[in-house]
Amino acid sequence: MKVEGRGVQSIEVGGRILTALIELGQPTMLRDLAARAGMTSAQAHAYLVSYRKLGLVEQNPANGHYFLGPLALQLGLVRMRGSDPLRMASDTSIELSEATGYMVTVTVWGTHGPTIIQVHEAAYPVHVNLRAGALYTLTGTATGRLFAAIYPFEVVRTLLAREMRAEQKAQHLPSGKSREAFTEDFDEIRRLGYATTEGVPVPGINAVSVPVFDQSQKMQFALTAIGPTSALDVRTGSRDVAGVAEAINRLSEKLGYRPDLAANPAPAKPRMRPRRG
Repeated sequence: MKVEGRGVQSIEVGGRILTALIELGQPTMLRDLAARAGMTSAQAHAYLVSYRKLGLVEQNPANGHYFLGPLALQLGLVRMRGSDPLRMASDTSIELSEATGYMVTVTVWGTHGPTIIQVHEAAYPVHVNLRAGALYTLTGTATGRLFAAIYPFEVVRTLLAREMRAEQKAQHLPSGKSREAFTEDFDEIRRLGYATTEGVPVPGINAVSVPVFDQSQKMQFALTAIGPTSALDVRTGSRDVAGVAEAINRLSEKLGYRPDLAANPAPAKPRMRPRRG
C-alpha cells in the first residue's frame, strides 16, 4: 500500500532488513541478510546493532546468525489480536467493487457448502440473483470450484461427491472421464491460485474467485468478482483477473499469510486458462 507524505529515510532503509528477515524465514548470516536487503554488510550491521538493543532482532552467539527477536513477536501478537478478518474482508470487497464496478461476494464454508455472507452490488448491470445466505455449487461456479480445490478435502468430499454424481448423470459421462476432468480443473486452480468462469452458470456473466488465507496459512474466505462478459475479461493474461487477484492477495498478506510457508502458494502474477461455458 502506497503511503503519501514525507517519511524518515533511515527507518525505511532499516525496514528492508526486517523485511529480508521475514522473507528468508530462518536465522541468516550477515552477508546473506545484507544482500537480500540490498545494502552492504557494514550498513546492515549498524542497523542490526540498534535492532538488537530494541529486541527486534537477536543474534546466535554460536554462529552469528540473525533472527527476529521477542519485540517482533510481541508486535505480531498485538497485530493479530487487533485484526478482524471479516471486517477486513468486507472492506476489501467494498473497495474492490467501487474500484472496478463489479459485484463482489464474500463467501465462507458453511454447514451446507460455500455460503455467501456478504454481497456488494455492482455498478455494471449484473442480472444474477445472489444474496447473503445463498449457496454456490462446488462444480458449477468459480467460488465453489475454488473451495473444492483448496479447502480441506475431508470437509468438502461428501458434498463434492454428491455434486459430481449429479454432474455425471446430467452430462451422461463415464465416471472415470468426469472425475479426471474435475481433478485436472482443481489441480490447475491450486497451481494458479484462483478460479474463473466464463458465461456459466449464467450466460453473459463472468466471475473470478480468489482465496483469502490467514496467518495459519488456511483459507478463510473466498472473494469473488462478478461482471458482464463485456466488462470482466477472464481470458489468460487478462488485466482484469490480475487486478482482482492482486487486491485480494493483499488482504491475505494483511492477515499474516506467508505464501512460502503454504502447501499450495498462489503465484505472484496469477494466470489461468478460463473455463468456458
